[in-house]
This record gives sequence, structure tokens and C-alpha cells, in this order.
Amino acid sequence: MLFRIAVAVAVIGVLVWWLKGRGDSPSARSAGAGSADRVVPVQVATVERKNVPIWIDGLGSIAAFQQVTVRPQVDGRLEKVLFTEGQPVKRGDIVAQIDPRPFIVQLHQAQGALARDRAQLLTAKQSYERYRSLKEQNLVSAQQVEQFQGQVGQFEGAIRMDEAQVENAQLQVDYAQVKAPLDGITGIRQVDAGNIVHASDAGGLVVITAIDPAAMFFTVPQDNLPLIVAAQGRGEVPVEAWNRDGTQQLGAGTLAVVDNTINQTTATLRLKALVPNSSRTLWPNEFVKARMLVETRENAIVVPTVAVQHGPQGPFVYVVGADGTAQLRPITVSITTGEQTLIEKGLGGGEQVVIEGQNQLRPGSKVSTGKSGGPGATHGSGEPHPTRPPTPSASAGSSVGPTAKTEESAAP
Repeated sequence: MLFRIAVAVAVIGVLVWWLKGRGDSPSARSAGAGSADRVVPVQVATVERKNVPIWIDGLGSIAAFQQVTVRPQVDGRLEKVLFTEGQPVKRGDIVAQIDPRPFIVQLHQAQGALARDRAQLLTAKQSYERYRSLKEQNLVSAQQVEQFQGQVGQFEGAIRMDEAQVENAQLQVDYAQVKAPLDGITGIRQVDAGNIVHASDAGGLVVITAIDPAAMFFTVPQDNLPLIVAAQGRGEVPVEAWNRDGTQQLGAGTLAVVDNTINQTTATLRLKALVPNSSRTLWPNEFVKARMLVETRENAIVVPTVAVQHGPQGPFVYVVGADGTAQLRPITVSITTGEQTLIEKGLGGGEQVVIEGQNQLRPGSKVSTGKSGGPGATHGSGEPHPTRPPTPSASAGSSVGPTAKTEESAAP
């Protein structure tokens, strides 16, 4: 047994000696030196300090600011239709005429009753005054005076009722002219002239829609609520409307309402914005992409998102030093966007960070650099490219910081 152990120890010792000698050979030393001296080609970008507008994106749709189904308020024959389908109308414009003759007859009857009762009131007042003077001379009884005084009160009440009947008849005549209740655009006509219409008709005559301003409803992830509330506390919150492809801005307005509940099924928050729409580029039920400016970060440290790497210890970037070597730099991310990232800690601005070729790097690797177009390849002013679409909505509060959209990352 001892002999076998001694043989095994001797074999292991010989193997270790052989491997050590092989590792110390000139070829091995040459290979190791060559690996350490290899220069890795990379692309770099400069860490910038600038003011960065932060946008939150969402999907939404356009709704009418107001929409009214115009119905007749009296029954009768529809005599005229005074609008063209799709025509802009103003509040108070006559859009249809119902035959007014039955209501004019009622008006004349009420006016006649009023004239009759006024004449009777005048006679009752004169009789009352005459009998009151006779009562002072003790020529008539007090009961007779009181009777004429009661007649005066009765006729005064009748006149008030007659005046109400006249007003009601005048109102019916006015209702025979169907008027637009708001400024807007008429829809498709529901009834043709010549038909008998009723106040109880469900379909009405036409639907008038107010589209200026337009109401835009959109949803954002619930994690963005703190940013939105803080933005409202600072004043009006700008909102933009883009077409579905994100290639054209259709309008710009302000946030009007934050819904008072969160949708638990989708974990989203519903918002409403009012957008001026004099050009009629926004139409009810149109799908749009919404962008909401919630904050402008002053003097923020910005790097391209592709420069940020993630490891067991958290996010980091490779910074190219003055000696031409890449050094691993841990960072704290403030906000991540599709094209750029705002850094809270770890960088100070002006450094060169690697944005391409990180997979070949190790701390201390020598690099040869080529510069890129800067963080996110955006304009230095922070304004979006005019033909770029806004990116889809992103949620906030990830493990590396809240996610939102900035002006430069408005388009992929």
C-alpha cells in the first residue's frame, strides 16, 4: 500500500515539473507577451454636460372636446335643412327649420287671452276704487268692497298665467328653429326635409363635434406618476401629438387632467391633454403617439446608452485614459433612454468612453480609438431631428434608475 502511494506522489511530481518547464519555455513567454501587448480597436464618444429635456411617451387617441347630437325640441314637420354635411357651424346658427305655423297659432291664442284678462283687470280696478270711495261715505257695505278687491287679485293672477303662456308659445316658435348648441363640424345628416320629427327621436338630426381644441387621451406606465406630479407642481406640462408612424408632429398642447385611478390590469395611468387644432390635423378617434415634457435636467452628464455595460457589481463603462488603456469605471445611472443615458455618479464630463468593442476589453487593455458622433448621435442643442419619430413609451423605476425619454432620444 505504501509503495502505491509513493508511486502516485512521484508521478504527480514529474507531471508538475513538466508543466512548469513548458510554461517557462520561450514560446509560451512570447505568446503571453503578445496577448498583453495587443491593441484593441474601439469606438469612443465624449461624455457631455448639457441641459437635457426629459420626455415621457405614450400611446393615445384623439377625442372631440365636445360632441352633441342635435335633436328637435318640438314635434312637427321638418321644413328645411340649412346645413351641409361637414360644414363648420357657430353656436346659435340655424341648422334646420320645423314648420312654425302651429306654434304661431298657439302664440296668438295666448296673446289674445292676455289682452282679455288685462281689460278685465282694468274694469275690476276701477270698480274697486269706486266702491272704496263709497265705503268711506258709508254708502256701501264693506263686503261689496272686499268682493271687488278679490276680483282685482284674481285678474292679476290670470294675467301672470297669460304672460307665461305667451312666453311658452314664443319659446315653441323659437324651438321650431333648430340651432347649433356649440361651435363645431356637422356630421352626416340623419333626417331629410319633409319628415315628421319628434323631440323623443333617438337619432336626432345631426351630430356636431367640436374639434378645436382637440382632446387627446393617452396612457403611461404608473411608475412615471411622481415625475408627472412634480411637473404639474412647476406649472403647465407641454404635450405633443405625433402621427402613428412618428414621422410628423400633428400638434402641441398642455396636460389637462391626470386620471384619479390607476388601471390595475395594465398598471398604467390615463391622461388627458388639450391640443389646439385650428389646422384640423387631429380628428376624433385618430390614433396618435403622445410625448410629454416632464423635466429639463440642468447640466446633466450624458453618455450613449451603448457605452453602459452591466456586470455583477452593477453598471459600468470603459473609460480610455491618457495612456491609451481602457479602465473599468463603475457608474450610477439616473435615467436610461433608447439612445443616451444620464449619469448620476461615476463620470464628470469630458472623458472618452468606449461605445463599440467592449467585448474584447479587459481593465488595462491597450486601445486604438475612433470617435463617434457623440451621445446618442444627437444634435448638440438637444433638439430632436425633425423627421425622427418619438420612441415607444418606457417605464420608470428600473434597477438602474427611472426610464424616460429625452429630447435627443425622441426617435430611434
